[in-house]
Amino acid sequence: MKKNTLKYSFTLVFLFFLIACSTKRNTFLARNSHALSTKYNILYNGGIGLDKGLQSIHADNHDNFWALLPIEKIQIDENFNDEKKAKNPDFEKAETKAIKAIQKHSMNIGGREVNSQIDEAYLMLGKARYYDQRFIPALEAFNYILYKYPNSSNIYTAKIWREKTNMRLGNDAIAIKNMKLLLKNTDVSKQTFSDANALLAEAFLNIEERDSAVAKLKVAEEFSRINEEKARYRFILGQMYQEAGQKDSATYYYDGVIDMNRRADRKYMMHAYANKAQMYDYENGNDTIFLKTYNKLIKDRENRPYYDVLLFEMGIFYDKKEQHEEALKFYNKSLARKSQDSYLVASTYRNIGDMFFKDKKYSMAAKYYDSTLVKLNPKTREYAFIEKNRKNLDDVIKYEAIATRNDSIIMVKGLPEPERKTYFEKYIAELKKIDEAKRIKEEKERERLANIERNTNSGSEPTAVNPNSLGKPSSDPDGIVPPGGKPGNAVGSIFYFYNPTTVAYGKLQFKKNWGNRTIGTNWRLGASKGGNNSALNDSISRIQDSLSAIKEEVVLEQYTTEFYEKQLPTTQVAMDSIGKERNFAYYQLGLIYKEKFKEYDLASGKLEQLLQNNPEEKFILPAMYNLYKIYQITNPSKAEQIKANITKTYPNSRYAYILNNTNKEDLEAAEKEYQRWYKLFQEEQYDVVLDSIDSVINQYTGDEIVSKYELLKANTLGKVNGLAAYKKAMESVADNYPNSDEGKNAREILEKQIPALEKIDFTAVDVKNWKVLYKLPREDTKTAQYIEDAIKRFLSLENFMRLKTSIDRYNKTENFVVIHGMQSEAYAHDVAGVLKDDKKYKITHPAIIISSENYQVIQMKKNIETYIAPKNP
Repeated sequence: MKKNTLKYSFTLVFLFFLIACSTKRNTFLARNSHALSTKYNILYNGGIGLDKGLQSIHADNHDNFWALLPIEKIQIDENFNDEKKAKNPDFEKAETKAIKAIQKHSMNIGGREVNSQIDEAYLMLGKARYYDQRFIPALEAFNYILYKYPNSSNIYTAKIWREKTNMRLGNDAIAIKNMKLLLKNTDVSKQTFSDANALLAEAFLNIEERDSAVAKLKVAEEFSRINEEKARYRFILGQMYQEAGQKDSATYYYDGVIDMNRRADRKYMMHAYANKAQMYDYENGNDTIFLKTYNKLIKDRENRPYYDVLLFEMGIFYDKKEQHEEALKFYNKSLARKSQDSYLVASTYRNIGDMFFKDKKYSMAAKYYDSTLVKLNPKTREYAFIEKNRKNLDDVIKYEAIATRNDSIIMVKGLPEPERKTYFEKYIAELKKIDEAKRIKEEKERERLANIERNTNSGSEPTAVNPNSLGKPSSDPDGIVPPGGKPGNAVGSIFYFYNPTTVAYGKLQFKKNWGNRTIGTNWRLGASKGGNNSALNDSISRIQDSLSAIKEEVVLEQYTTEFYEKQLPTTQVAMDSIGKERNFAYYQLGLIYKEKFKEYDLASGKLEQLLQNNPEEKFILPAMYNLYKIYQITNPSKAEQIKANITKTYPNSRYAYILNNTNKEDLEAAEKEYQRWYKLFQEEQYDVVLDSIDSVINQYTGDEIVSKYELLKANTLGKVNGLAAYKKAMESVADNYPNSDEGKNAREILEKQIPALEKIDFTAVDVKNWKVLYKLPREDTKTAQYIEDAIKRFLSLENFMRLKTSIDRYNKTENFVVIHGMQSEAYAHDVAGVLKDDKKYKITHPAIIISSENYQVIQMKKNIETYIAPKNP
C-alpha cells in the first residue's frame, strides 16, 4: 500500500510540474523555467555553433592589407543568394537551435511574449542567417524583434544588425537614415555607439563619401571597448589618409596601431610598419633610423610570421636607393619565406622584373613578369597592364638582340686590323679563363665522385653478423630502422642489401666485369666476357681518342683570331644590310619604349642613337618627330629646338605641317585620305590602288597610319597576285610594324589563316556546280566582247538551265569570261562544244571546264596553269 501511495504521489507531482511549466500559463515558475532552459541549454549550444562558424569564416577570409580593409571583418561574396537552406553547418546549427527555442519555449500570452530569452533567440537566428549570407531571411528575423519586442534589452543591437543587413542588400541610404535617427534619439552604451558609427562609416564608404566615413570611423575607434576593433579602425583610418596623400595623419594612426603592440592581432602592427615604409621620404628621410627600425623588427623572433612583409619593404628601400644587389637579396629572402600572400609574392616578382628591365636584362625581366602573372588576379587592371607589357617585352628582347649584335659587328669591322686583332685576343684571353675555371670545376667534381666510389668500395665488405639475425640489426629485435637513423650501433652491423650505396656500387662492378646479362640460369655461359670486353674497350678507346682530337682541334680553333675574322662580313652589301637592320631595330625600340612602356629616357636614347647612325632617309623625320613628342614631356626647350630644325630643314614635309598647324580638321586629313583609298579597294579598283599606294606610303613614312596603308596594299596584292603574294606582303607588315594593330593582325593571319589556305588544293569530288572559262588578256577587249556577245546569244536562245555569264578578274594582266550554273561536268562540256561548233556562236578560243570549288582555288592561288596542265599535256 505504501509503495502504491509513493508511486501515485510521484505521478501527481510530475503532472503538477508539467502544468506549472506550461507555455500557456503566465506564472513565475513557468516564465523562469522556460527562460533558464532557453538560455542555458538551447541558446548556449546555438551560441557555440555561431562562434565556431564565425571563427571558420575569419580563418578562411584573409585580410588583403594591400587594399582598403573592410570595416567589418568578414568578406561578403558579391554573388550571394538568398536560398533558405544554410550553407555553413555551424550556422545551420545555430539557426536550428534558435528556431527550436522559439518553437518550444515561446510564451506568447495575451499578445505579449513573457519569455525574456525569445528575443535573444531571434537575434541569434538573424545573425546566423546574416553570416551565412542569406540576408533577406536575416532581415525578417531582425524586423520581427523590432516589431514584436519594442521593449527588449537588445532593441538597439537589433536595429544595428537590421541596418547592417540593409547595407549588404545595397540599401545604404536607408541604413544611413535609420542609424542617424538611432544615434539622435537614444542614449546607447559606448560599444553600441561605436558599432553604430562603424556601420555608418562603412555605408558612407559604399556610396563613396570618404570624408563622412572618416569622421564616423574616428568616433567608432574612440568609443570602442574592443582592442581588436580599435586596431582595425586605426589601421583603416591610416589607409584612408594615405590614399588621400595626407602622410602626417596616416602616420599618426599607424603609430596608434603600433603602440597597441600585443593588445591586438600582431598583423595590424606589422602592416602598419609596412605602410609607414611605403610613405618614406627617400630624399629627406633619415636612412639610419629607417634601417635601424627594420633591422630590429627582423631580429625579433616574434615577428617571424611577418618576415615576408618586412623583407619586402627592405627590398623596396634598397630598390629606391638604386642599390639593386641589396634589393635583390632582400626580395629573394622575402620569396624564400614562401608567403601565403599572393599579392605580396606577385609584387616581389614584379619589382625584380622591373629591376632587370631597367638594367636591360630583358630575358630575365620577362621570366619574372611571367611569375608575377601567375600570382596576380587575372581580373585586375594591374594584371592586364603587366600582361600587355610582357607581350611587348618579346619585341624588346628581339630588337635589343639585333641592335646589340649588329652594333658589335659594325664596331669590330670598323676597327683597324691591328686593333681588331687585339680585340679578339682580349676576348680569347677571357674565354680561356672561363674554360679553365670550368675545367677545374669538372675535375673537382670527378675527384669528388671518385672519392665516394673509393669510400664505398672500402666499406663494401660488411663485418660478420649473426646468421640468425640476417635482415635485422643486432640492436633492434624487430628489425625496424629508426626514421633518419641507421640500424644497429655501428656501420659494420649494416646488412649489405640494406645499404643503397653498396648495392649501387655492386651493380656497377658487376656490369664492369660481366657486361649486360639477362636474368636466368647459366648466365655465366654467355659470350666470352674477356673477348667481348676487350673488343668493346678498344672500340670505346678509339672513339674517345677521336672525340678528344676533335675537341682539341675545335678548342684550338676557338683560341685563334682567324676563327673570328672569317665570321665577319666581307662585302659592303652585307655590311649595308646589317646597318639597315640595326637602324630599324633602334627605331622600333624607340617607339616601343615611348608608346608601350612610357620609358622616355630609354626611348630618346634609342632615337638619338639612330640619328647618329646615318640612317635611311625614311627614318630621319619620324625619329625627329617622335623625339619632339618625347621632349615635350621631359625637356621642353629641347623639343623647341627639334621643332625648329624640322621646320627649317624639311619645310615642305608633312611633319612640319603638323607641327605648325593645330587645326583639328587638317590633322585628320590623313585618316580621310586613307578612307578614300580603302573605298577604291572595296570597289575592286585594284590597279588604281597598286599604281599609287607606294607614293602615298612614302608621303606618310613614320606616321602611325602607314601600317594601315601597308595592310591595304597587302590585301590588294592578295586579290591581284594570289596567296603567295598575299603571304609575302603580310610577312612584311608583321615584321615592319609589329607594335601596331595592323602588324598584330597580320601576324595572326600568318599564324592561323594562311597555313589553312595553303593546304587547300584541287579536288576531284563530283559536285553540282560547274563553270566554263575563257581566259583572255585584259587588253584584248575585242575578243572578250565577241565571246561575251556569243554567250549572251546562246543564253537567250537555248538557256534551259538558267545559266549566267560574267567577266571576272584573274590577275593584273588576264581576265576570265565565265559561264556559271551548270550542274554537271558533262553538261558543261556540251555547252562548250555547242559554242565552239555552232555557226551562230563560233567561239574558237579554248574553253576551260572547272568546278566551283576548284575555281575558288585558282582565284586564290592564281594557279590556272597547274589546273589545265594535265588536260593539255
